[in-house]
Amino acid sequence: MHALSHYQELISAYFTELHLDKEPKNLYEPIEYILHLGGKRMRPILTLMATEVFDVDCKKALAAATAIEVFHNFSLVHDDIMDDAPLRRGNETVHEKWDVNTGILSGDAMLILAYQHFEEYEPKIFRELAKLFSKTALEVCEGQQYDVDFETREDVTIPEYLKMIEYKTAVLVGAAMKMGAIVAETSVENANLIYDFGLNLGIAFQLQDDYLDAFGDPETFGKQVGGDIIENKKTYLYLKAMEFSNADEKEQLTHLFSIQPSDNSDKIESVKSIFNQTKASAATQKAIQEYTFKAFETLEKMNISNDKKQMLKAFGENLMNRNV
Repeated sequence: MHALSHYQELISAYFTELHLDKEPKNLYEPIEYILHLGGKRMRPILTLMATEVFDVDCKKALAAATAIEVFHNFSLVHDDIMDDAPLRRGNETVHEKWDVNTGILSGDAMLILAYQHFEEYEPKIFRELAKLFSKTALEVCEGQQYDVDFETREDVTIPEYLKMIEYKTAVLVGAAMKMGAIVAETSVENANLIYDFGLNLGIAFQLQDDYLDAFGDPETFGKQVGGDIIENKKTYLYLKAMEFSNADEKEQLTHLFSIQPSDNSDKIESVKSIFNQTKASAATQKAIQEYTFKAFETLEKMNISNDKKQMLKAFGENLMNRNV
């Protein structure tokens, strides 16, 4: 295995050289735009890393890693339209830079392009990758629908919310790692364990994303801080605040999540204040830790060397402490 920076550089170089000089330009330019915005590229890095965990050259997994990243960006383009988000990675979202119709169509094309990358593999590996990818893609759509449904529900429970983020975010992290295992042709047990590692890490990642959406630094976070509050999303922070709040705080929070003022700055600050007062922010940070440690527990069952376990653990710890 290599240092994390090796995988980051490999993926970065690959996407820098990726050019879609095809017609019609209004279909392919938005795709190139979103793919070149960069971001953390956590998922393709995990695919490459997982391949080398099982002693196979990570370059063999570049096509699978690219498929994961293209699919992830497809989902972001459509999510941004649904959320009416102005920023993605500190830049204009695709539907803002072009228009909604372009965003929808370019996103659709990205989904198809993602599948095409699996064609580089022999039939047995292609079949396993495509089967996992189809299952995961459908779960991501289900998770997104749960997320939309929760915006108008007042009775969302914490288990329901955790299921939503598992489908919307975590399954793709798990799949990214399992794809590396599939390319490496390791045992079924190892492939399933590394999926579970990624799944739990993905839940921790999304809880951290929820936390940073409210309390992140706008300069480093890359998205509009307070976006979930503006959209009245029932995040883990909100659900914990409702669980821990007194009658007055509960009434205030319920009111704040029923309005959409023209200027959201006061609303965002008021909600953040309640999150802190009720200790919902601390509870969220604790949950991030718990899911990260749960991911680490699966490493102990995996048939790999200790130095590889330590590298995967270090990656998880970096995610838990991120600010972007």
